[in-house]
This record gives sequence, structure tokens and C-alpha cells, in this order.
Amino acid sequence: MAYTKINEKEILTWLKENLSEERFNHSVGTAECAEELAEKYNLNKEKAYIAGLLHDCAKCFSNEKLKEIIDKHLKVEECEMLNYKTLHAPVSAYIAQKDFGVSDNEILSAIRWHTLGKQDMTTFEKIIFLADKIEPNTREKKYCSEIRSILTEPNGLNLALLRCYVETIKSLAKRELKICFKTIDIYNHLLDLKNVSDI
Repeated sequence: MAYTKINEKEILTWLKENLSEERFNHSVGTAECAEELAEKYNLNKEKAYIAGLLHDCAKCFSNEKLKEIIDKHLKVEECEMLNYKTLHAPVSAYIAQKDFGVSDNEILSAIRWHTLGKQDMTTFEKIIFLADKIEPNTREKKYCSEIRSILTEPNGLNLALLRCYVETIKSLAKRELKICFKTIDIYNHLLDLKNVSDI
């Protein structure tokens, strides 16, 4: 593959060995969905496929291993450490670069921010974020259909992101998990964009 130092077969073998079966199926589904969205938005399909395939490569690392890698090699803001479920994102970007030879900043950034997101995401970052949420292999079909329907609307990308953030915040609150302030800031920003477009 043009953006990695090893071929797709070797990547899939590594993922099978280091992810649960469900997480492996999710990663393949995300890669295929990312490729589809890249075509829809006239973006590089190969880059999207790779980002989708590798976005969760550190997902099954122990929390201890994730924290160790972050402490030794990465700069992660304190608020990102509030919820263990998001620690794999920066580590997955690190592993993609270190073990798979990915040097493309667009791919690495999309992997890095696929859980929390960030303000003013690029279209490429947005489609990887969404592909993670709506891939058909493991995600709930009704929810996927709803998000895909939103994508057909004017300003569909931002509206789809807003819908995802609504569900994420509801889910975190229901489970009494801490919410990074970045999540709230992005939600507010997307809500502002929606309200402006409604005028």
C-alpha cells in the first residue's frame, strides 16, 4: 500500500492477532465505509481506507499499556485522560506511524481525533469520524441509516457529526462517565453551525 511500509495482507494479519474478532470486523467495516465516504466527498479513497483500517489498532491494548505509551511518547491533554475509552485514539496514531510506517499527516490526524474529534475538523477527519460510527459490520442498523440519511441533507456532514455528538454525550452521561470539555465545545460549535444554517 502506498501509505504504509507493509501490504494490506500483513496489516490484516496484524489486526487479527491484536484485536478481538468484533473489533477486527469493526475495523474492516470502518475502512470500507471510509472508502465509500471518500468517494462521495471526492477525497483520496486509499488514504481513507488505511485510516479506517488502522483507526482502532491500539483498541485492545490494556489501559496500563495505553497510559505507558502516552506517558513515554505522546503529548495528550489532561482532559483526554478522563475517560479510558478514548485513550486508544492517540496511541493508534502512534502505532500507525511507528509500526506501519504511516507518515501522511492527514491519515495520522484522522486516526488521532476519531474519538473525541476537534474543532474545525477537515472533511477527511470528519468522514473517518463518521465511518467509525456508521460502519455496517457492528453498528446498530437503525442508527446507521439515520446518519446516512442526514448526510444527504444540505450541510449534511456537520449535521451528521452533531447527531453523533448528541448520542455520545447522552451515552456518557447515562453511564456516569466523565466528559472531556472538548466534546462539549465541539457540540456547541456544531450546534452554532446548525443554527446559523437554519436562519
